[in-house]
Amino acid sequence: MMVLHDYFRSGASHRVRIGLNLKGAAYEKRAVDLRVGAQKAPGYTALNPQGLAPTLVTDDGTALTQSLAILEWLDETIPSPPFLPRDAIDRARVRAIAEIVACDIHPLGNLRVVRWLQDTAQCDDARIKAFMAGWVKEGFDAIETLIGQGPGGPWCWGAAPTLADICVAPQIYAARSRYDFDMGPYSRLRAVEAAAAAHPAFQQAHPEAE
Repeated sequence: MMVLHDYFRSGASHRVRIGLNLKGAAYEKRAVDLRVGAQKAPGYTALNPQGLAPTLVTDDGTALTQSLAILEWLDETIPSPPFLPRDAIDRARVRAIAEIVACDIHPLGNLRVVRWLQDTAQCDDARIKAFMAGWVKEGFDAIETLIGQGPGGPWCWGAAPTLADICVAPQIYAARSRYDFDMGPYSRLRAVEAAAAAHPAFQQAHPEAE
């Protein structure tokens, strides 16, 4: 059985849990508590040299890192249901939405950045929240527009969840729970949030279900 080393509040781990659930894959979860530095323990860095979560260990013992790489591997090895549309342009659009989250928003809000802002930049909680919310707004503004250019909902790109939703839903949760972000202006993103809240694969992966 596959083993997922993750932390319940990690956005990247949250994505991979959704992906595994959507594919109906059997896996065991092993917690890596980022708050106490468990990700830097020698036994864990032997699996993940970056010392980050998540890490997925496959049935044959191969350790895979980086959430998007893991999700792409899942999609290639368990083709149904697909995470990407069949049309090449649609695939590029879905990947663009996913990468706005994974490459532009999420990295600025992870624990190691927060700790740097606290310890090195001497920022208080209000300044940190404002910093994070500003980057969330920039990304969500773009995603809201991109969804509007697509085939219609309730998901980011059509009637079924894609890689975009796997990335977007955890980021909405983080924006609300960590930064008190106002989702009011984002009707399309709120529709994705509602679709995810009603879908068992997303429900089971949610941090509050962990």
